[in-house]
Amino acid sequence: MAEYIISCESAVDIPPELAAEYGLSIIGFRFALDEDEYTDDYYRTLSQREFYQRIIDGAISRTSAINTEDYIEYFEPILKEGKDILHITLSSGLSSTYQNACLAQEILCEKYRNRTIRIIDSLGACSGYGLLAVKAAQIKQAEGLTISELFDRIKELRMHVNHLFFSTDLTFYIRGGRISKTAGVFAQALSICPLCDMDDMGFLIVREKVRTKNKVKKRIVEKMLELCKDHENYDDLCYISNSDCEEDAKEVAALVEERVPALKGRILVNPIGPTIGAHTGPGTVALFFIGEGRKVSDKSLRAREGK
Repeated sequence: MAEYIISCESAVDIPPELAAEYGLSIIGFRFALDEDEYTDDYYRTLSQREFYQRIIDGAISRTSAINTEDYIEYFEPILKEGKDILHITLSSGLSSTYQNACLAQEILCEKYRNRTIRIIDSLGACSGYGLLAVKAAQIKQAEGLTISELFDRIKELRMHVNHLFFSTDLTFYIRGGRISKTAGVFAQALSICPLCDMDDMGFLIVREKVRTKNKVKKRIVEKMLELCKDHENYDDLCYISNSDCEEDAKEVAALVEERVPALKGRILVNPIGPTIGAHTGPGTVALFFIGEGRKVSDKSLRAREGK
């Protein structure tokens, strides 16, 4: 079996030491605060506190998709080492990275005809995307699958990685146009915390509007219990991410542990990285686990019906 690596992007939002433990290779997004440009290295260059304080203070945050030339520069040394690549991208519903990676794949496979590159659209983001990458590495280690076998397995598994999240501060969703100003101001005045997920095409969808932070923390755990495999007996990976609201994330983790005893002490609580955090701003908590298949979106239904 040809040797291959599992590769992903910095938007996986998992600690570097966890990525190293599973041999995950990571290419970084770029982001900017006003005129200052950075590579997303998960807060090693710019701390999480400084990052969020600057955008709270009014810095304009921007992110740049990894382009085809970046991928070629990143992939080629791996191919020259005689290794194949299974690369998992950030959701195509949020970024053009999947399309750009596929273009790089096409160019490089012409040049390195004896090497293989497979590209998977995670249809996920943040630590949900990271959970999928870690799970891919675990399956590879445990079962010794070929690159094609693992590709097929992860394409199926990605539809069962559930993303649930809420935000207690909609300022940056309004600023970025993801929520209209009128709706956002109305929601904030009523202390509404939207509870969202990702559909089968990797788009963020508001599913419920919950009033008050305490109620949405309880509701996100209730939704997890409805959706996760084996419900109260769930014992697989569970990650919780937060954008500068760690105490809220820890409270959600404690609520999950109360309801799912097998997860006691096993939930990974970590920051949302700057690639995603540039769009959410502070105040977002996200909960990720393996469970029921994603809800089918209206857009997906129309595509299937040829409309």
